[in-house]
Amino acid sequence: MKFKNQTTIPPEDPNAAKRKQDHIELAFQSQVETGQLDQRFYYEPLLAAHPDNAPKSVPFLNKSLQHPIWVSSMTGGTEMAGTINHNLARACKDFGMGIGLGSCRALLTSDDHFDDFNIRPTMGSDLPLYANLGIAQLEQVVLNNKVDQVFRMLDKLQADGLIIHVNPLQEWLQPEGDRFTQPPLQTIEQYLEKTDRSVIVKEVGQGMGYHSLRALFQLPLEAIDFAANGGTNFARLELLRSDTQKQQIYGALAQVGHSAEEMVDFTNKIILELGERIRCQQVIISGGIQNFLDGYYLIHKLNLPCVYGQASRFLKYARGDYETLYDYVQSQVEGLALANAFLKVKTSEL
Repeated sequence: MKFKNQTTIPPEDPNAAKRKQDHIELAFQSQVETGQLDQRFYYEPLLAAHPDNAPKSVPFLNKSLQHPIWVSSMTGGTEMAGTINHNLARACKDFGMGIGLGSCRALLTSDDHFDDFNIRPTMGSDLPLYANLGIAQLEQVVLNNKVDQVFRMLDKLQADGLIIHVNPLQEWLQPEGDRFTQPPLQTIEQYLEKTDRSVIVKEVGQGMGYHSLRALFQLPLEAIDFAANGGTNFARLELLRSDTQKQQIYGALAQVGHSAEEMVDFTNKIILELGERIRCQQVIISGGIQNFLDGYYLIHKLNLPCVYGQASRFLKYARGDYETLYDYVQSQVEGLALANAFLKVKTSEL
């Protein structure tokens, strides 16, 4: 006879004995010292269920992402570029992310590498895709009245706009580097006068100081990409390609720059100071974002609509089979969902 409210006893867990043995053997290894605790968050285990990982709508760059994650600009024009870009495009489609291509300089004058960059058919039309040019190339295009080359490139790629990467130290240290004849800000302003296409401005791994950010936020840009110090540092990368003497002379320059968190603090200060004079209202927080916890922390600390970007982390998993990249992105998405459910970013007040 079954009594009222009596529940069926679940079958015995066949893994219970092994699991308990694992707990005993791993108990000492799993202890975390107080000094190792992540002090950025309040952990709130009572206030949410486990996330269902269902995609959410994240408005960004006039389109909608499923997750606040951006694939930051990386490499282009090499043998691996085609594999990397198309793997990343598949991941963008599968997970609803946006992407900035690596330098598209080669496409200004030739279609030889077009297939390496032609990822719109793979990722579809609903997600943001941005082409990328260095400020040195843009300066030449602007000064020689050849901006139509940029427009044709954007049209061929079906790109939503252009990312301009600003890299004075990289160009100076690069053995084949270009030289700017005018301040990058002037070139950006000149290009904005000639285009109605969306524009993002980024650095290349050292970030930007307060005054550069303040100037950019007053321009009609679609977004600013931090590319802060802490990730791939292209000034240091170029030093590694140069001779020993140059490395000794300029090595200290690789240590100059700003972290993503410092740039978030700069930006919040600029928002308060400029008020309605701010024209750029979106940010990609990138540079030194090692994992979903870094991204979650910074996008909740910044007082503007934003996503977080990764470059080298995606690059590491995008060079081989797609399944490896898929598994990595899946782990980031699931981790971000857990952070949203159970973590609150610490502020000065509870």
